[in-house]
Amino acid sequence: MTDQPSAGRFDGRDHLLPVRVYYEDTDFTGLVYHANYVRYFERGRSDFLRLAGVGHVDLLEQDEPLAFVVSDLAIKYLKPARIDDALVVRTRYEAIKGPRLIIRQTVERGGEVLCRADVTAVCIHLDGRPRRPTRRLVELVTPWLSGEVSQ
Repeated sequence: MTDQPSAGRFDGRDHLLPVRVYYEDTDFTGLVYHANYVRYFERGRSDFLRLAGVGHVDLLEQDEPLAFVVSDLAIKYLKPARIDDALVVRTRYEAIKGPRLIIRQTVERGGEVLCRADVTAVCIHLDGRPRRPTRRLVELVTPWLSGEVSQ
């Protein structure tokens, strides 16, 4: 047994991250508060990259540091999650188009989709200007892409 937190696992091109719903995740009705799904999605995207070999700290320590910002987020809430639910955040990086990474995500309970999101993340310089991802980042993510890479 390890004391390290899990970064999830890959299942084909999908990254799966187990998440437990805690009291702090819920609103006064006992359902997961809508904004917390955004947090679950963020964890899924970050742990996808971590498992693919892309560390956020490493990106900041490069000669030309790189970061990500979300430029578009469309969420569809289908069914509620509740306290103590065991959820899975499913993340699929679809494509890289210039500085943009196109990502599809779901939050599931027992294989049933509760919430889904279409996300566009943009690679940026630390001053906020868009930039293309590094060749190394593209190499590490490409094996899991569903679509194209257009630089």
